[in-house]
Amino acid sequence: MSLSAHDVDLFEQSRARLAAVAYRLLGSASDAEDMVQDTFLRWQAADRERIEQPAAWLTKVLTNLCLNQLTSARARRESYVGMWLPEPLLAGDPMLGPVDTVEQRESVSMAVLTLMERLSANERAVYVLREAFGYPHGEIAEILDLTESNSQQLYRRAKQHLAAGRARVQVDEDTARTIVAEFFAAADSGETRRLVELLTDDAMSLGDGGGKVPALARPIVGALAVARFLRGLLKPNNLKRVTLGGSAALYAEIVNGGPALVIVVGDRVVGVLCLEVTAEGVAALRAQVNPDKLARATRQWSASAHPEPALDRW
Repeated sequence: MSLSAHDVDLFEQSRARLAAVAYRLLGSASDAEDMVQDTFLRWQAADRERIEQPAAWLTKVLTNLCLNQLTSARARRESYVGMWLPEPLLAGDPMLGPVDTVEQRESVSMAVLTLMERLSANERAVYVLREAFGYPHGEIAEILDLTESNSQQLYRRAKQHLAAGRARVQVDEDTARTIVAEFFAAADSGETRRLVELLTDDAMSLGDGGGKVPALARPIVGALAVARFLRGLLKPNNLKRVTLGGSAALYAEIVNGGPALVIVVGDRVVGVLCLEVTAEGVAALRAQVNPDKLARATRQWSASAHPEPALDRW
């Protein structure tokens, strides 16, 4: 069926929200964009005169497309080279969706997006729709073809799984950038002790290169081991190898609502190191260096202004 200007407007009014839902469900901006496009195609083919609540209909279609995508994505990840981590989004990216409350910011953090891989598809969908977008359980039940009590049960279960880790600290943007700058200064100082003091005893470091860029094959665990790894990684020659050559600049930035170190060569983002901050110190570092997962960050970086780099002599 052909689309009228009104039909297009109805879809466009929901586009940003649909993309944000899909990103939280999938942990991939590129997959989220595909799901939004597939939803549009189904909207185009639908008998729209019979759809009483377009926003609800679109959300239901998108969510179920994402659940199907999760099933195939998890199968693909069994053969993924190295560790799989979510695709990072820089501050201001509309795909981050609502970040007004602590719960909304937490639900899009790299830590929670990584932990959500442990949830079932329905648990993940209920958590995202309820925690990040405030859907009542009655509407969630209709979207997922569940009973309302089942939706409530899945939500409680998801919350329990995601609360199993250490409580994270919410910080404002200025504080987050200060944390990154102090952390990098310690890593660059040559004094491993300074870095160890900023880490929790059981700190871990994870990396995703997708088989295209050198990255950790398995997590490094323990403050001293992580500190030594970072000291080696941040040596100029090693960093240039990881970033595929060129002179790199390092920026203290906000990624997925939390502190991060963004590594840039020219106008290209070649690495994002996200810090998971807790009351006890930095508990985890998640490094995304897979170029396929940095394309959107690069586009946003190239289109925006930036502060002075934390370091530009690499």
